[in-house]
Amino acid sequence: MKNVKVIVIGAALTLATWGALSSGSLDAYVRSLGQSSGTAYRYVEPFDGPDPASRTTSIKPNEEQLLQSIKDEAEKRKEAPIDAKIDRVWKAIPGYNGIEVDIEGTWKLAMQRGTENGIPFVYKEIPPSVGLDDLGAEPIYKGNPKKPMAAFMINVAWGNEYIGTMLDVLEKEGVRATFFFDGSWLSKNVETAKTIRQKGHELSNHAYSHKDMSKLGREDTVREIERTQRLLKEQLGVDNTLFAPPSGDFSSLTVKVAHEMNLRTILWTLDTVDWTKPSSDSIVRKIAARVEPGALILMHPTASASGALEGMIKTIRDKGLVLGTVSEVISPNRVPKVEHP
Repeated sequence: MKNVKVIVIGAALTLATWGALSSGSLDAYVRSLGQSSGTAYRYVEPFDGPDPASRTTSIKPNEEQLLQSIKDEAEKRKEAPIDAKIDRVWKAIPGYNGIEVDIEGTWKLAMQRGTENGIPFVYKEIPPSVGLDDLGAEPIYKGNPKKPMAAFMINVAWGNEYIGTMLDVLEKEGVRATFFFDGSWLSKNVETAKTIRQKGHELSNHAYSHKDMSKLGREDTVREIERTQRLLKEQLGVDNTLFAPPSGDFSSLTVKVAHEMNLRTILWTLDTVDWTKPSSDSIVRKIAARVEPGALILMHPTASASGALEGMIKTIRDKGLVLGTVSEVISPNRVPKVEHP
């Protein structure tokens, strides 16, 4: 077994993930740790040696020495959380959870497993003191720069020709993206939107009729956002939390109205500018040169973006970044290390 961090999702998902990695008794034990701690994520560093299920219980460490060793190492492995903040250029920057060793959980697990092949450290996430909700009505252009993750945001307002091809690539590569739907498009393409949702992608709000939001008053702003929000809920069963203004055009009123509707206003870090019909290779080169942790990458269902998608995924992963939805990138949750072929 490779010495990598394994993520064990607390509560509901623990059984499915950990059950594939350990014996039934250890499964129940670690699951109980997650339930008692209430942490959203728990990391366990596995052994390099034999399957724990095949171990004897004859090797037991000295309890006091083990506990002190864990405490000493815990200080070295602790990473402080990062507060959300307002940046002069990038506006609202999400926070990022810290991580520290769960000393009691690690000690109990080590006492049960033994330490022949090292201490099986258990971690817990520590939330920041300041989160996005504390920053008020501010637009978001990127995730936290310490979070090794990026997201594709695909704005859909016209044209269906390349959606199927893009969905096939995303499915083959195991990537979930965020699709922002123009309401007038969505009203005519509900079945296509349902297919996108069935494939596990995030569906969000791109206003209704692609107007310049900065030129609208409060009443029209509410109408543009609310009409699409209603379609997402009534036609697709989506409880959306994100709003991407058409063409990236917005005012402080736009952001304020969206905030009052419990929506975060999302812009982008990198723009493929695919609507100008660049070559797919040039898009891949641009992403390779500029992508960074926390990047939100804007594209549309075009020939250029469709042809570049597989190359973008590869170059992003080659940078050591995990691809997820916009909501995942801007959340404070830590990213587990993932190996790709």
